[in-house]
Amino acid sequence: MYAVLQTGGKQYLVSPGDVLNVEKLAVEADSTVELTEVLLVSGEEGLLIGDPLVKGATVQVKVLEHVKGKKIVAFRYKPKKHVRVKRGHRQLYTRIQIESIQVDNAA
Repeated sequence: MYAVLQTGGKQYLVSPGDVLNVEKLAVEADSTVELTEVLLVSGEEGLLIGDPLVKGATVQVKVLEHVKGKKIVAFRYKPKKHVRVKRGHRQLYTRIQIESIQVDNAA
């Protein structure tokens, strides 16, 4: 069984047991969250494609920890003008583990 879910403006292909980093979620570590933006579900009942979301489909995830990504350095300069700008950025991520994928067929 697998599903395509959307969080943080990105789409992820997930199955139970997967661990992945998503854009930071405003939840505590070691908590369980239910994600409802499910675009596609594949399971015993076949392939369910949303329009745009699958009605009644949820993905239970466990929040493992909050982490920072690698540092990105942006440097720009103008030659012969002594203009140099150096900026750094570290994106904040939430590491989650997929617990289960559920589809409520009554909805």
